[in-house]
Amino acid sequence: MGFDFALLLGKLGSNRLATSEYSSIVSMNLFVALLCACIVIGHLLEENRWMNESITALVIGICTGVVILLSSGGTNSHLLVFSEDLFFIYLLPPIIFNAGFQVKKKQFFRNFMTIVLFGAVGTVISFTIISFGAINIFQRMDVGTLELGDFLAIGAIFSATDSVCTLQVLNQDQTPLLYSLVFGEGVVNDATSVVIFNAVQNFDLSQITTAVAFQLIGNFFYLFITSTLLGAGAGLLSAYIIKKLYFGRHSTDREVAIMILMAYLSYMLAELFYLSGILTVFFCGIVMSHYTWHNVTEKSRVTTKHTFATLSFVAELFIFLYVGMDALDIEKWKFVKDSPGTSVEVSAILLGLVLVGRAAFVFPLSFLSNLTKKARHERIDFRQQVLIWWAGLMRGAVSMALAYNQFTKLGHTTLRGNAIMITSTITVVLFSTMVFGLITQPLVRLLLPSPKSMTRMISSEPTTPKSFIVPLLGNGQDSEIDLGPHVVRPSSLRMLLSTPSHTVHHYWRKFDNAFMRPVFGGRGFVPFVPGSPTEQSTHHLIDEETN
Repeated sequence: MGFDFALLLGKLGSNRLATSEYSSIVSMNLFVALLCACIVIGHLLEENRWMNESITALVIGICTGVVILLSSGGTNSHLLVFSEDLFFIYLLPPIIFNAGFQVKKKQFFRNFMTIVLFGAVGTVISFTIISFGAINIFQRMDVGTLELGDFLAIGAIFSATDSVCTLQVLNQDQTPLLYSLVFGEGVVNDATSVVIFNAVQNFDLSQITTAVAFQLIGNFFYLFITSTLLGAGAGLLSAYIIKKLYFGRHSTDREVAIMILMAYLSYMLAELFYLSGILTVFFCGIVMSHYTWHNVTEKSRVTTKHTFATLSFVAELFIFLYVGMDALDIEKWKFVKDSPGTSVEVSAILLGLVLVGRAAFVFPLSFLSNLTKKARHERIDFRQQVLIWWAGLMRGAVSMALAYNQFTKLGHTTLRGNAIMITSTITVVLFSTMVFGLITQPLVRLLLPSPKSMTRMISSEPTTPKSFIVPLLGNGQDSEIDLGPHVVRPSSLRMLLSTPSHTVHHYWRKFDNAFMRPVFGGRGFVPFVPGSPTEQSTHHLIDEETN
């Protein structure tokens, strides 16, 4: 019997060796091993001021691509075939959701107008300049057949910043204002770029009229508003379900599972109705961190924080590792090998348009933002403006995915113009991530030599496992105390511009405490179940506040 069983296993093994699935298993094993190597090397380089895990993954991906290219005789350079569905459906949601879930809400909404200016209005300005430059320059060059929609797509592709890589070299404690602005702007920027990209693809641009332009603008705002409302609604629904049913009394696994599934459901619903899944899942993360996270048990809070962060971390490494390997894909480069100078020239022009397009909105919009700030330490000085401009020059996974979506089919292309745009996008992503990313931290130390003198913003969210057990009831309610019930009547233009942000926040907190939190839960409104972990921790925290 044992002999027959062993023979059966041998036959099954030989059958597996003969199938194509076995090669996929080998590829996944190698890819997972490379991810582990990225984590280990990134840990060893933790104290290095120049390197970060994104750049490390890129370098490892490039080196792996070289090895595969040589071992395959120059026919292949990657283990997996890039798919837009893989990126947009599986890899992007955890990254954007974690960005919203971990965002420091007090900092984010305190600078909300500036973040919206940079992330939305600034992206539109950058998109306009890059598209206009591409139309006027590339039409005079021999870059293949490109239509108007392709030029507008180029504007959307290269307007998407890569804040993930930048934030890895920024210190939140040393540069809180810079961190908050770059983080918030990067997320809103990515969402805005994707919204513009989808809007451009959904319109017939062969004949642009005033009606079409207004329809395009209206479609943009429709996508922006409805996507935001869908994400907030999904977050509120999860908070209400967990507050009413309180899964934690039986199993904390159900709490964690419902949060993960509801967040992913919000993203997929947005994609189903042709909305912006990025905006939806981002604001779903914000709402969940404000309401749902405080309705679950303390164990679930720790678990969800680390689960979301880990999923986002692995997805980011996966993307950068693959981008590094795909940069040497021979299928794309063989179409431009007869004119490599054209590809280099196009890449240089795109980098120049990115530099000009970002400068065109960072400095003017910073001036407008400073008009709304009464306190000097809240204003963005010229050195910080330079850092904000520099920090947003990197292009990453979102630009790559949009480029693949516009110019490729299943990871490769057979048209010379599309091949040039793909190889140029890869060149811009690699150059901006490696060069701009390496110089960011030294530039911060050069322009902000005394970051401790900057006023630190107080955050209401826990950032480390130790902070999960700090009082949850007393802190975070200081906004009402600081602002006070009296609203000063504006007596000048500067006060008129700065007063509304404070009054809106003041009335929102009153509305939140009076109507939203009693219904959807949140800090101070956790479910009361005798003997539950939440009830015990709440009583413990109340006793600490009393003492």
